[in-house]
This record gives sequence, structure tokens and C-alpha cells, in this order.
Amino acid sequence: MSPALLERVRSGQWDLERHDEDRRNRDALAARGYWQAFQEVKKSIEKIISGQDAAALVRLTHRDWYREMFQPGVTAGIISREVLAGYRNNPVYIRTSRHVPPRWEVMRDAMPALFDFLGNEPEASVRVVLGHWLIGYIHPYPDGNGRMARFLMNTMLASGGYNWTIIRVEDRKEYLDALDKASIALDIKPFANFLAERVQWSMEHIAKE
Repeated sequence: MSPALLERVRSGQWDLERHDEDRRNRDALAARGYWQAFQEVKKSIEKIISGQDAAALVRLTHRDWYREMFQPGVTAGIISREVLAGYRNNPVYIRTSRHVPPRWEVMRDAMPALFDFLGNEPEASVRVVLGHWLIGYIHPYPDGNGRMARFLMNTMLASGGYNWTIIRVEDRKEYLDALDKASIALDIKPFANFLAERVQWSMEHIAKE
């Protein structure tokens, strides 16, 4: 961690609105956190491929993913250490959606219910679609819910023998629109079709390499 960055944060000079360098540092910390979380997700996927139950494993390991994702920001002093303690304990709103996530008081019941569903659902494709959507619907964290949803999606894909699948930047609007239809109109079909197309693209892309 850069001593200059730590000093700016410590002295209260950190200002994303006024300093391009601070914005670049924030992006660098986010990228580092994503990389660290990705390493933890890969460990989970390796165990899933080796035969461990995906839902049971993710129930145990998803907190490790989240901790690694935000640890660089916590170390730098930009993010409160309380963020790593667990699920959110205040309301959240999604800037890109009209969906309003459930009250924070239900997190204690909602997340175990999600993992119970994943454990009881035999079809990997259903776990992929509904698991991803429900993380976004519940929105259990103050930040990073989309990244966590896509990590969960890929562990469930691995449990069905599918390739790692990404959501491209150019697909962002279609992706968010499909999520909105699922969360607001309870129409999951556009989102299921969108993910199916992305998985198919990923399989075809890898086959060409």
C-alpha cells in the first residue's frame, strides 16, 4: 500500500470529487480487491469441480469472498472495518434501478433461505439464474452486490460443468434491464435468456481458442 495514499487518507485530504489521483487510487484498490476475491472464488470452484456440494460450500465461503473484495480499502482506511463484519444493517438503494431491496432486518432470514433454496434445487441452470437474481434482489451488502452475484453465478455454473462466464461492459444495459424486469415485474424470463446467451457465447469463444 502506497505510504502517500495512506497519509492522504489519514490527514483527511482524500477527495474523490476533486482529485483524479484519488479516483485512480480508489479504482486500483477496487481492482486489487476483486483480484483477491477472485482467488477465493477459484478455490471454491476447484472444490466444486472435485465433487463438493456447491450450495453448501458457497454458504461457508461467500463471506471470505466479500472480505477479500474490500480488504484493500479497509487497510487503506477508506472503508470502515465494520463493512467486513457481515450483512448490511441499514437501508440501501440502487442508483440504476427502481427496485427497492428488502429492509435490512430480514437479512438474517433471507440469506439462509437463499442458500437453502440453492441446496434443494437439483438443476444447475436454475441455481445460476435464480441465485444471481436473488442476491441482487436481497442486496445483502452495502456495496459489491453485483460482483458477489456474478461470483455466485459462476460457482453455480461450475457445479453444472459450464465455463466461467462474464458480463461484458457493452451488455450492461441489457443486463440491468433484465434484472429490473425480474425484480420489479417478477418476470425472470428475459434475465434467464440473457444469461443463457452469455454462457453460450463463453462456450463458443473458448472453443475457438
